Amino acid sequence: MNALAATNRNFQLAARILGLDSKLHKSLLIPFREIKVECTVPRDDGSFVSYIGFRIQHDNARGPMKGGIRYHPEVDPDEVNALAQLMTWKTAVANLPYGGAKGGIGCNPRELTVSELERVTRVFTQKIHDLIGIHRDVPAPDMGTNSQTMAWILDEYSKFHGYSPAVVTGKPIELGGSLGREAATGLGVVFATEFLLDEYGMSIANMKFAIQGFGNVGSWAASFIHQKGGKVVAVSDITGAVKNPNGINIPALLKHKEKAYSLKDFEGGDAMNLNDVLVHECDVLIPCALGGVLNKENAADVKAKFIIEAANHPTDPEADEILSRKGVIILPDIYANSGGVTVSYFEWVQNIQGFMWEEEKVNYELKRYMKRAFSDIKAMCHTHNCNLRMGAFALGVNKVARATVLRGWEA
Repeated sequence: MNALAATNRNFQLAARILGLDSKLHKSLLIPFREIKVECTVPRDDGSFVSYIGFRIQHDNARGPMKGGIRYHPEVDPDEVNALAQLMTWKTAVANLPYGGAKGGIGCNPRELTVSELERVTRVFTQKIHDLIGIHRDVPAPDMGTNSQTMAWILDEYSKFHGYSPAVVTGKPIELGGSLGREAATGLGVVFATEFLLDEYGMSIANMKFAIQGFGNVGSWAASFIHQKGGKVVAVSDITGAVKNPNGINIPALLKHKEKAYSLKDFEGGDAMNLNDVLVHECDVLIPCALGGVLNKENAADVKAKFIIEAANHPTDPEADEILSRKGVIILPDIYANSGGVTVSYFEWVQNIQGFMWEEEKVNYELKRYMKRAFSDIKAMCHTHNCNLRMGAFALGVNKVARATVLRGWEA
């Protein structure tokens, strides 16, 4: 099942739980706006190349739309539509005054020079500058983009609208980025894990963790878990996989990856098959990479008691059902990986205020927001007698539906 079908399915189930009016139900599913533009730029060799760029703006009932921009050769409108919709529910669950959006350009950033990437970014911004904005739609980095991409968007947008640091988040610190933003998603995952384990009288210390994906989110999550006394017994990324039943020395693994650009040949553990990390013996499994990695083929072999969805849509609905029957507790992506967008919100607030927070304040507020969201999800689970995924979706959909009705959507 693709990401859009799975997201729609979860929305339909949540709408049924809430007893949504059929017209409102349909209105909430349809994106507010879909933008598709052609980006033609000169390459460094003088030839010209064209890419398709787009932005899906899903909902603005609760505030400006918010979501990443990804550069990837297989940027798929269906997937981006699903992720835009997911952002609408995610920002509502986190209680941020935003709606959802997502966008991208169908290119391979690895095949472009820095100057070519800059030209593509600036042309894309020129095409959409009047449809994004501080109080309209606030982009952020995603797959294949980074703080430098956001700096180019900020600069190009500012040519039309005056200096506007709050138009994007995930910027370099020097241009108004927030302290703590880089670690935010990983730290949020760890806060979410702590809150869930606490419900069962457990803590991170001495528990065994397997982490699939060792990029920004996975490496930060692993570092914080290691600091809190948890044992990371298996780690993988596209370059390889490492296991150590006594716990991997995460700082040493980070140094190794920085030098070798790979997890291979790390002396502090044994090599293992990439796919085996998902079914490795552990207490907590944290998928931090791609969607759909837990499916009907491998779900029955998962040994973890808890799954924390740090990636977007890592668990297929079929796997969801298999894991539920096994008694595995799943903390859904719509909440578990919301630390990034929460600190993006803090960045936006700081830009509007013209004031920079200390990192301690950012992390304190992140924990407070994630704690409140977890309590809200648990309350919804209790009210509707449902699992955490449905509790989170029902919470998000209910908030957006309520805001839509209050604004007078039928007028």
